[in-house]
Amino acid sequence: QVQLRESGGGSVQAGGSLTLSCVDPKNMHNLGCMAWFRQAPGKEREAVATIHFSGTATYTDSVQGRFAISRDSAKDPLYLKMNNLTSEDTAIYSCAATSDFDFGRCSLPGVDSFVTYWGQGTQVTVSS
Repeated sequence: QVQLRESGGGSVQAGGSLTLSCVDPKNMHNLGCMAWFRQAPGKEREAVATIHFSGTATYTDSVQGRFAISRDSAKDPLYLKMNNLTSEDTAIYSCAATSDFDFGRCSLPGVDSFVTYWGQGTQVTVSS
């Protein structure tokens, strides 16, 4: 059973940085595609970034150039390095994954219908 656990959320001032992590120590090597999602108050959940087992990543336009998704090896945690944060980035951030290694489906848009495992989420609050 995959159990993803996020950490690293918190409060930061606009322009600051945070790094989120997500891990399931027993199953990371079985996860072909991983992604970060976020949901802001009153808004729909949106996919922020994806990364395939091969290392190929995709980003939603609003975070391109500011956020970096990474996964150093098959057994390492998933990270989301967030720079130059704004109040618009305030949300609950969740990681998600699938054991499917399909490269074509591990990208934005559409990854929300591909992933099957979800973490509980971690709050990120950016104050202006």
